[in-house]
Amino acid sequence: MIDVVLVDDQELIRAGLRMLCESTEDIAVVAEARDGREALSTLSRTHADVVLMDLRMPRMNGTEATREILARWPAMRVVVLTTFDDDDHLFPALSAGACGFLIKDSSSGDLLTAIRLAADGGSPFSPQTLRRIVDRAMSTQSRAELPDTLTDREIDVLAALGIGETNAEIAARLHLGLTTVKTHVASLLTKTDTTNRVQLAVLAVRCGLVT
Repeated sequence: MIDVVLVDDQELIRAGLRMLCESTEDIAVVAEARDGREALSTLSRTHADVVLMDLRMPRMNGTEATREILARWPAMRVVVLTTFDDDDHLFPALSAGACGFLIKDSSSGDLLTAIRLAADGGSPFSPQTLRRIVDRAMSTQSRAELPDTLTDREIDVLAALGIGETNAEIAARLHLGLTTVKTHVASLLTKTDTTNRVQLAVLAVRCGLVT
């Protein structure tokens, strides 16, 4: 069972998310919070595998809450709930350690898939959101060089991450086992000192692996 905590200041959105999660057999909403401060208090006494985090909230916003959550519980997975006008918030949330980004008007299937993917160690995000994050990063950051420690296969995987491919898609295209791809991704995170796949995608673009 995947334990989920919902963090959003709008009760109707939380109710809708709870209803959707409760329609499954493998996802359970174990708690809700109305802002970042309440989320921290809730998580201090409630186990969670995945946190669905709104960005714009009173008292403590989603980016601040994400940073504090991961400082206290590094293994926790935070998926940001965002709207298309949240460009100024997406990159800070990524820097804070969010593992993925979900548009609030995503389909029910996409939402459930995102929760499962995050719980499994993946980074759910839509291709259009990834593109916007990468574009924003490129407008504020200079080109980068690939670490000398990367193998040729790791560079291939990094390039695939840069265009938003999933582990399954990378495995199929590079003729690798799924476990092997996961191992390469884990190695890339360590060697590049990044915390999630989205940051790896940004790095791939900064290093010229994706145009």
